[in-house]
Amino acid sequence: MELLNNLMLGFGVAFTFQNLAYAFFGCILGTLIGVLPGLGPVATIAMLLPSIYALDATPALIMLAGIYYGAQYGGSTTAILINVPGESSSVVTAIDGYQMARQGRAGSALAAAGLGSFFAGCVGTIVIAAFAPPLTELAFKFGPAEYFSLMVLGLIGAVVLASGSLIKAISMIILGLLLGQINTDVISGVPRYSFDIPELTDGIGFVTIAMGVFGFGEIIANLGRPAEHREVFTKDVKGLWPTVQDFKNAAPAVLRGTMLGSLLGVLPGGGALLSSFAAYTIEKKVKMAKGEIPFGKGNIRGVAGPEAANNAGAQTSFIPMLTLGIPPNAVMALMVGAMTIKGIQPGPQVMTSNPELFWGLIASMWVGNAMLVILNLPLIGIWIKLLTVPYRFLFPAIVTFCSIGLYTLNNNNFDVFVAAIFSVVGYIFYKLGCEPAPLLLGFILGPMMEENLRRALLLSRGDWTTFMSRPLSAGLLVAAALMIVVVALPSIRNKREEAFHDAD
Repeated sequence: MELLNNLMLGFGVAFTFQNLAYAFFGCILGTLIGVLPGLGPVATIAMLLPSIYALDATPALIMLAGIYYGAQYGGSTTAILINVPGESSSVVTAIDGYQMARQGRAGSALAAAGLGSFFAGCVGTIVIAAFAPPLTELAFKFGPAEYFSLMVLGLIGAVVLASGSLIKAISMIILGLLLGQINTDVISGVPRYSFDIPELTDGIGFVTIAMGVFGFGEIIANLGRPAEHREVFTKDVKGLWPTVQDFKNAAPAVLRGTMLGSLLGVLPGGGALLSSFAAYTIEKKVKMAKGEIPFGKGNIRGVAGPEAANNAGAQTSFIPMLTLGIPPNAVMALMVGAMTIKGIQPGPQVMTSNPELFWGLIASMWVGNAMLVILNLPLIGIWIKLLTVPYRFLFPAIVTFCSIGLYTLNNNNFDVFVAAIFSVVGYIFYKLGCEPAPLLLGFILGPMMEENLRRALLLSRGDWTTFMSRPLSAGLLVAAALMIVVVALPSIRNKREEAFHDAD
């Protein structure tokens, strides 16, 4: 009954004209940046952060959330039509979606992706509404030792669940942790690793690294690919609705993807990307029906399952951010930043101290998902037109907007130059096959880990056994240790490599 009352409060907030307008704007912008390759939600939300100073907290967060899950919808459009995933979580969708487009079934693929995403988004929102309150109760039991152990588990989880080489993922996290050390010591107030550069005494801005590595780095990588290898199937998009047989094949895949995404979205470093890879791997293991098209040749399950999983994962990744104040991915880290800008301390107290914001945001996700499915199916023709903009016009515009966004962070050129350096670093990562996401997680969680470690040791007067004597902390550390042991087993390691290799 209490849940219904809370949801009624949330819908009352979400259905005000201002909040509906910002949800609509966020969804449209999210779909647009999902469609455009090389500009993801991280860079877009980073650029919009300065603009939220003039907004109230609730419409600001509703708009930013709309951009995030809108980008998950939009990313599938380019993946299906031109084999260029607009979003990293749409990489798997491109495998079968692009083949369907080449067979003249782009409409069916886009509709399956849109409807699967809508269903998964709605279920993901129900999961948040149902499980956020009990998780919040648990969060109040967390002290510095428990937070430290949780972040250790998160970082190890990010390594284990990262696609590709374990060594590369570990290296990325360590590099992120080291970059996070460039700041002023919290306790002594002494600048660390700033090399007498005044701008570095507050540390490198998260937005600067994210935009450099993801935004600019991706642009350089895209420019390195020959344009003539891209085909746009604008003339072949016809018959938006899948056939009855397509619905029969796609429905179980959507259900499996939704369940998987809802679970994996909560994990630090997991979210939409991991969910889509895992869903595709599971679909390949499920027995194929008689006469079904093989995977990699245009199987609709290879579109519907991963798309449902990445949208459910995108929704449930709000749970640790809203209940524990811990961002499970780069976008949620920016959401934490947005809450801080508005003077709201992320964590378990948000639900009790600011229920209109908490439940209004959750209710707006239902509204946003309905807007997205209504927007995406009829407007597919417009998104296709955007894809025909030549890269020579598209990329300078993206670089210009990113540079303006960087400059407005602190109104100086330093952030733009640092982002330019990290763009080269991002391109090197791309060439070496290193995922930049673990680096960002290490960078976000590193300073928080250090702060909680030092607090726990101060409270226990230097007694390191405090991490094992507190049951919750010990349980999290044991889970982290088990994760290391399990992934070190040869059979598990080989299966993991095979799964990610198949998804590639």
